[in-house]
Amino acid sequence: MVWKLFQKTFGKSDKDIQTRLEQAKAQLENQPNVAFSQLAVLAREGSPEAEFLVGQCYLTAKGAPPDLVEGARWMRRAAQNGWAQASFILATLYLHGLPQEVEDQAPKSIFDNSAEQTKREPDFIKAAHWAQRAAEAGYADGQALYGYILTAGPEEIRNPEQALDWYQKAAASGCVQGHLGLGLAALAKAKTQEDYADAAVELKKAADGDMGTAQYLMGVMAERGIGIPQNIPESTQYFAKAAEKKVRGAQAKYGLALLSGKGVARDTVRGETWLRRAALAGDGEAAAILGDMHGRGGDMPPNYAEAISWYRFASDQGHAASSRILGNIYLSGTGVPKDPQAAAQWFKIAAEQGDKEATAELGNLALAGIVPTAEAAEVLECYRKAAAQDDFLAAFNVGVALAQGLGSQKNEEEALKWIRKAADKVVNAQYWYGRMLLEGRGAERNPQEGREWMEKAAESGMTEAQLTYGHLLITGTGGIKDHPQALQWYRKAADSGNVDAMFSIGAMYGGGHEIPEDLVLARSWFRQAAEGGHGLAQLMMGRYLANGIGGDKNLEEARSWYRKAEKQNILQASIELSKLGVDEGVKAPS
Repeated sequence: MVWKLFQKTFGKSDKDIQTRLEQAKAQLENQPNVAFSQLAVLAREGSPEAEFLVGQCYLTAKGAPPDLVEGARWMRRAAQNGWAQASFILATLYLHGLPQEVEDQAPKSIFDNSAEQTKREPDFIKAAHWAQRAAEAGYADGQALYGYILTAGPEEIRNPEQALDWYQKAAASGCVQGHLGLGLAALAKAKTQEDYADAAVELKKAADGDMGTAQYLMGVMAERGIGIPQNIPESTQYFAKAAEKKVRGAQAKYGLALLSGKGVARDTVRGETWLRRAALAGDGEAAAILGDMHGRGGDMPPNYAEAISWYRFASDQGHAASSRILGNIYLSGTGVPKDPQAAAQWFKIAAEQGDKEATAELGNLALAGIVPTAEAAEVLECYRKAAAQDDFLAAFNVGVALAQGLGSQKNEEEALKWIRKAADKVVNAQYWYGRMLLEGRGAERNPQEGREWMEKAAESGMTEAQLTYGHLLITGTGGIKDHPQALQWYRKAADSGNVDAMFSIGAMYGGGHEIPEDLVLARSWFRQAAEGGHGLAQLMMGRYLANGIGGDKNLEEARSWYRKAEKQNILQASIELSKLGVDEGVKAPS
């Protein structure tokens, strides 16, 4: 009797609570502040749905100020009281990271903003706990989320088999995230076209359900003809849809399609806009493409400042090729003042990001003395690590570094071993190995083997090796003399623009070799070499013109060539110029 009187006076029936709850929910859209006040009362009375809605109001700033901590706390209360959707949202919040204040029981001061400043780390363990509760309660989105956590979480909670079961349950309930999970799982295991086709079935369902990731993947599959027939217009449509969902890979793909008119009408302005969106979202490749566009120009003149800006942005995203391009820009002075030191820094960044070409460029700068000694040692260490992974170019670079004393004491014996390791694959290593054997560096002099390696490098097209092999055929070092064959090798090197080879051809035609003398040809080859800046060829041009060898006599031009040779510190040019006289027709005193 007393209890009934107490309930009648103070108690609230479930029916009464539900009625008030429905009234509050009805006011959420148009009178959110009023609705929140009513929901807060109901939440304190223990209504799980009201607790959930109060948390949602804090998280979405609807009827209440935005407050992540309070929102998460109310979600946790609702989840603890069995509200499945609250468990799902709480799991999602833990995946994104929640401040420690959420776990504290003390009420939060309205003046306390420490939670906003706290670094938030994902908590997969707590996320898994709440996602599992949502999943076991039959909440489809929670089932898909739990499947994701079991797939992508830390090793101690990962369970792909269970994840697949939860994805299937979610998909069976019509949850598109479940279909996405099944599609991703199928893609991870796919080996045949049939496997990819099975993955495409699930991904298409997710894509049709407006899932951006699924739309992007369907675009890739349609673009490449994997699992489904190749269809470029269809792939571009998928990329367009996913791009609108802020999938940055799709934004980049769609931007490229618009630039090239691939599967869509060409629109360079929109194409660049989408590439910019992708780049600003962190897509390094998109930023690099923008750098290429502005560096090359096209419809408009090149804009090197803009190009460099995008290459820097791409480099910040870990794009190694962009870092290397920046190195080349500063090394060549393209659009900026030449700065070898800045170039070295960019090559170093690119090398640390895994670019092998940049490592080689950095080594070249180190050999030139541009890279400080301490950094040269780091370069050598990079080479060693790569060489240990059977990188033959790196092995060659280790050898050159040791031979030159780069980053360590000179050690020609060890250098020769590294260069020999690389010689089977790297043409430059063949040349270096041959040269060191010919000179007796790192081992006893071995002209025969040195000549064999030099011939290999020459046959592979290396200009320096062709020139050196020609010299060996002239002198007979390490084998027979063969002047006609030497001439052929000199010609090959000369065809590549090698002025030393041009001079050597001129010398051979000038007489004293086992080929017919031809002074006209000799003069022609000396001229080519002289015009290329070869000092001895300039001396020979002076002689040929002064004496009318191989053509007309021309003392004025002879003096000009002698003076050029003289500037290259060729003493004989000074002697012959003085004998010729300062001015035409005036002889030097005897």
